[in-house]
Formats: sequence, C-alpha cells, structure tokens
Amino acid sequence: MTIRPAGDARITATVPIVVVGAGACGMVAALSAAEAGDEVLVLERDAVPAGSTALSSGMIPAAGTEEQRAQGVIDDASAFARDIQSKSKGRSDRAVLAAATEMSGQAVDWLNAMSDVELRLVEGFLYPGHSVARMHAPPDRTGRSLIGMLRAAVERRGLDVMTGATVTDLYAREDGHVTALRIERPDGAAEDIGCGALILACNGYGGNPDMVAKHIPEMARADYFGHPGNRGDAVAWGVGLGGEAKHMSAYQGHGSVATPHGILITWALMMEGGIQVNTTGQRFSNEHAGYSEQAVSVLAQPGGIAWNIYDASRHELGLAFDDYRAAMAQGAIRDAVSIEDLAAKIGVPSGALARSIMDTASVGPDRFGRIMGQKPQLEAPFYAVKVTGALFHTQGGLRVDGNARVVRRGTDRPLGNLYAGGGAACGVSGPFVDGYLSGNGLLTAVTLGRLAGLNAAASV
Repeated sequence: MTIRPAGDARITATVPIVVVGAGACGMVAALSAAEAGDEVLVLERDAVPAGSTALSSGMIPAAGTEEQRAQGVIDDASAFARDIQSKSKGRSDRAVLAAATEMSGQAVDWLNAMSDVELRLVEGFLYPGHSVARMHAPPDRTGRSLIGMLRAAVERRGLDVMTGATVTDLYAREDGHVTALRIERPDGAAEDIGCGALILACNGYGGNPDMVAKHIPEMARADYFGHPGNRGDAVAWGVGLGGEAKHMSAYQGHGSVATPHGILITWALMMEGGIQVNTTGQRFSNEHAGYSEQAVSVLAQPGGIAWNIYDASRHELGLAFDDYRAAMAQGAIRDAVSIEDLAAKIGVPSGALARSIMDTASVGPDRFGRIMGQKPQLEAPFYAVKVTGALFHTQGGLRVDGNARVVRRGTDRPLGNLYAGGGAACGVSGPFVDGYLSGNGLLTAVTLGRLAGLNAAASV
C-alpha cells in the first residue's frame, strides 16, 4: 500500500483504464468504459469476483426508471434527493447526492437493457425513509445474483478481469497523476501495469479493525458482515496522492442479522408490522427509524442480541427473500401457536412479551416515536428469529466531484487521473450511522461506477 515515484515503475504492459475491485462498482465502471470504446482491465484480489455486493440484498434504489413507470410509480431525482437529505438531516455530500440521484434511473435502465441483467421493482412495502417504491433487485433479491449478472455481462463482452491480483503499490508523478500499479499474484510474482486513468472501486475500511476503532468506535466489537478485503487501501492511496477523506464516521449497520447463523433477515418484516424485543421481552426502540442505526440499539441490549417478532402474514412476506429461506433451512426461524408458547421457545418472560406484542394493537405514536395502527396488529401464530447488530460497510471515503473524479485536498479541482466510487468514495449518508437510507451503498456503487467509467474513457 505504497505510493512510489513514477520513474520507479518497470512497466510490462499499459492499459488505458484500470479498475481496482470487481464488485458492483468495478463491474459497472468496466462496462461503462468499454461501452465508450476504451480498453479496460479490472484487477481483483479474490479468485472469484464478489466483494461486498455479494453480501448485500442486491437492491439498487433508483428514481424515474422504466420499471417504476410500468407500475405507475411517480418518482424523479429531486424526490429521491429529498428523501436522502431528510434521512441525513441535510448533511449529505451535495455533489455526490446530485450526481447519484440524477444518474440512478438511467443506470438501472441501462443495466436492464442488457440481456444478462434483470432488475425488478420491489413492491408491496417501503424501506425506511423512501417515499415511493424505488428498490430494484434481482428476482431472488440477493447480492449474489446481482454480482453474478454483472459478471456474466462483463464476460460476454470479453472484458479483461484479472483475479488473484492484489494491488500493492501505485506509481505517481508529483502532481498526483498515477502512471502505473504494482500487482502481486498468489505465488509472489509481481508486475507493474501502466494506466491512462485509474478507477478505485475497492470498498471501504470495514475489514480494518484499527480504522474501525478510530472512526466508528461504537462498532469496534460488532460482527463485521462485509468483505474482509475492505482494508481502507483506496482511501489511503487517495489521501497519499493529495486527495481528501470525508465523512469517515459514516457507515451502514444492520440490526437484523440472524445469530449465530450470520444470515441477513429482511427489514421488511419490521416495516410491515414486526417488533424487536430484548432478552427481557421488552421493546427498546422505534423499529421504523432505520435498520442501520438499529444495529447500535440492538448491540446495546443484554448480550448484544434481540428477537424479531412477527406473525404468519409477515412470515409469508419473508419467504420472498432467498436469505430468509436460507435462515429457515438452517433452523433460525422459530414458530409458536401462542404468546406463552413463543415466550417459552425464545426464553423471555411471557408477561413482558405479551405487553410488547400488544403495542401493535395501539394507534398513533408510541413511547419510541413509532406510529402504530398503520399495519395490522400481530396475531397468533407467531414467528421469531434471534438477531444481532452488525457492521456492513463504511460510507466515508475519498471526496469526489459530480463526475466521480477524486478532488485535490482543499479544492474542487480534479486530482490527476484518479476516479473513485462505491465504498472508496464518500457516499451520501452524511457523517453518521443514522444518515444511511436503505440502498445508499449500492446507489453510489452503481452510479459512481457508471460516471467513473464514462468520464475516465472520455479523459483518455
């Protein structure tokens, strides 16, 4: 993770555009650059491209898409931007916010036009903070399918993806212009590859315990649900070249990861009327505030765990998600015929659990600020799953402009030939966990990846 003088490189091959990272951001960037007619090389440290995308729910929020119009959903970039700013309390990076929301619909439509990609509008419920249905996902609603589709699109177009290639060094001029990269292979062999433009699409720093402890200490002991290769290299490179890190305290958490199974349980169960209780059977928060900040609330409970409580109608909703079905197969989901039966099966006091479930029969704001009465109350038979809070990915990163160009520290001027997207770039969640709006991670992965690919191609 070193920056070396440009003259030290021993270049064996040169490619107009090099992308570091083969997750959603990197794949979209490569497809976009190739569409513009440029040769592109994607470098990926793993044997099979996956990244944090494969661990996500695969949902890309986008406004003004053909899918929305077909379903009669009225939406546009300005409405989307208002929802994001409402969640972040007006603290989103404005350049990225404008670029991401304006590009979102175009990017999803562009992907859906590919024979390898199928993104459907997710209907039937709204994720926290979204005023309309704008989540677009593969039919099984998993990140594994999303990255598989993107990988198929890249392969069908014959784009070069070099796996098992870890970038260890950048070679740059004094003005920050990157001329080459050094890669190392699993057998220890090293090679210097020249580039006309460099796109950093490797994710954030969630896999770096020291950086997590420094920037988001409240998650230092939390389970990390992201890719272990997210070590913060991109941010270190960008800052070392003269760029600026922004909103490093921002991240996406999740308050609903089945434990000990490590399976994401869809937050749709909560948005459609479910509740969370702790080991004393008591509710402890507004489950509709957002699943990201709920990670902090869950971790604050005894043992750092909670129980998702819901009923048969919500269980049927969960079965639409591949991850939920996987949790069922592993025995994570408990069922019960009554409150007393449920209390015995999850080991909480039945009286407290009954009072918590009765909250769903009330109308209006409860003591936590959740508006009750908008969804049917919970009724037997009941279902439950034990969950914990987890860190998914960081949202801070290199400051970029509306064209996904990394900007020089203290200015709005581009820094050489460097671009960034996804977790390598500062996102739109503002500086804190409660600013994360559902889908913000894949939003900037796809839109900044698209912008980086197109603009890098134009620059070379």
